[in-house]
Amino acid sequence: MNRNKPTDIGHFFIAGINYKKTDAAVRGQFAISSEQYAAILGMAPSYDIQELFILSTCNRTEIYGFAENADTLIELLCTQTQGDSGTFRELAYIKKGHDAMQHLYAVAAGLDSQILGDYEIVGQIKQAFRIAKEHQCIGHFTERLVNSALQSSKVIKNQTALSGGTVSVSFAAVQYIREKVSDIASKKILLVGVGKIGRNTCKNLVDYLQTTNITLINRSGQKAEELARELNLQHAPISGLAQAIEAADIILVATNSTEPTILMSHLEKGGSKLIIDLSVPYNVEAAAQQLPQVMLVNVDELSKLKDETLHKRKAEVPRAHAIISEHMEEFMEWHEMRKYVPVLKAVKTKLHEINTCPLFAEAAAGNRALPGQEDHIQRVINGMATKMRIHKQQGCHYIEAINEFIATASN
Repeated sequence: MNRNKPTDIGHFFIAGINYKKTDAAVRGQFAISSEQYAAILGMAPSYDIQELFILSTCNRTEIYGFAENADTLIELLCTQTQGDSGTFRELAYIKKGHDAMQHLYAVAAGLDSQILGDYEIVGQIKQAFRIAKEHQCIGHFTERLVNSALQSSKVIKNQTALSGGTVSVSFAAVQYIREKVSDIASKKILLVGVGKIGRNTCKNLVDYLQTTNITLINRSGQKAEELARELNLQHAPISGLAQAIEAADIILVATNSTEPTILMSHLEKGGSKLIIDLSVPYNVEAAAQQLPQVMLVNVDELSKLKDETLHKRKAEVPRAHAIISEHMEEFMEWHEMRKYVPVLKAVKTKLHEINTCPLFAEAAAGNRALPGQEDHIQRVINGMATKMRIHKQQGCHYIEAINEFIATASN
């Protein structure tokens, strides 16, 4: 990929679906696994797409990139999803240019999260960006844009209370348990899946419920064992899932399997259970909620929880938007200057040629290239860049820079 390829912001798109118009079951049809992501990035050149990345979380699936139109991005994305492109297009929001950029800043800040200010999205953006970069699908524009959005998000987190308090999907699960379950210390808790969300949930369980009566199960047993050792919990192999389910009073599921991990048959013989499914797509078989002894809660229901913290966060939204505006303005200044890079490079090359020209050197410093002229050349180029940015002109500043260099060479 040509990382220096000029980019027309008018062809920068984002197409996505999120919690606002779809439930977790629909979002699950368009969730992207690591393998699917790699396949999409590998197919991108055949769709004439050079720069792109995909953000796929429990609350959204979004594809960002440069394309002739948004449909091209959607078609590429849906080559690897269970859902078809027609359904995605009907449910999707599509933004281009400045609006698409602003959307990324809002997502990175947690302004577009299902729980306002949820900061877990930052790690998910970083991971999505890293994978795309490893596949050479990130150019100068997208790299600078993502970094700017992340910097803006960091400032918002540090200078506002938008992410203040403790509210996230994983914490909402703990809140729900605390409100609905009495005598928590006597309850056996099973956590299936110890990825990022699973780890956060596990630590919240220990910190806020003051219990260690927790068993961890993960497809990769080593990860469950390491976390159990760190927090002084129990762990079991995936082969012991059925027995662990039967013994548990509370089950939290944070896996990312494309098929249900916990089946109705796992639950038919056990007693009453509270099951919280944090996965998208759902990883608890839908039929399980038909069992009278099972109370099943999913991420969409958890995200409806409101508390004082969220009200405080809403008051910070205007300040967050102001910070985003500042960072977007800085980014646009950088982008505008990149249009002038070829001219600036050409002038710098010409100034080097003039500086080493025998006739010029003789007139200016006794038939030799002047010492310290590299700094002088750079000062002239910087001045030219400033004038080009202000006046948005190129040709006249080319001549002016050369004249300035010659006129001041002997000073």
